[in-house]
Amino acid sequence: MIRPKLRGPVVWPVVEEERRALIHDLEALAPQQWQTPSLCPGWDVHDVLAHLVDTAKTTRLGFIRRMIASGFDFDRDNDAGIARERARDPRDTLTEFRAVQTRRTGPPVDLGTRLVEAFVHGEDIRRPLGITRRYPPEHVVKALQYQLRTSVKIGGGKEVAAGWRLVATDETFVHGTGPEVRGPAIVLLLAMAGRRVSAEELSGTGATDFVRANASLATGGH
Repeated sequence: MIRPKLRGPVVWPVVEEERRALIHDLEALAPQQWQTPSLCPGWDVHDVLAHLVDTAKTTRLGFIRRMIASGFDFDRDNDAGIARERARDPRDTLTEFRAVQTRRTGPPVDLGTRLVEAFVHGEDIRRPLGITRRYPPEHVVKALQYQLRTSVKIGGGKEVAAGWRLVATDETFVHGTGPEVRGPAIVLLLAMAGRRVSAEELSGTGATDFVRANASLATGGH
């Protein structure tokens, strides 16, 4: 079943709320906590926040210009964006994130990417810091559906999900066939975004093998 592309009135209010919640969680960080390694290899918490500022400022035309400048190397472009937006003092980067909280611009791609970014990067930051958040499962499922129809070649998780029956335990969602893997939608989304998940977060006949396969495939991609 091919689902229609997500539209702005659905996506942007959710993204803005996730930005607001992340700002709230980061306001109380001690200076040393900003240097905590995130779930993204090579990036600390401050780097991920700078990346979120950078992507919030991205425009369609600006994205094309940046791709040309980076030689169409996404990693090089991400690194340049972090260098541009990462202030010396993390609190200044957080101030800039506040300034873009309600901004509704982005690259010329499916808006589902904005949901994936908001939820996954939120966990990239929160999990290493021991911060928990209850994400809205109905919207996490929308992000998950986008990942499942998108190839890993362009940041999705379509191939990762092949051979498993994925079942969300906090929202009505079932995908695929094979050994069953049950868990919160956010955990399934993290797995489909290249993050490692733990056996304690999942259940079902395929959970153990899925976690093992996830560990070997996880990239912690940006």
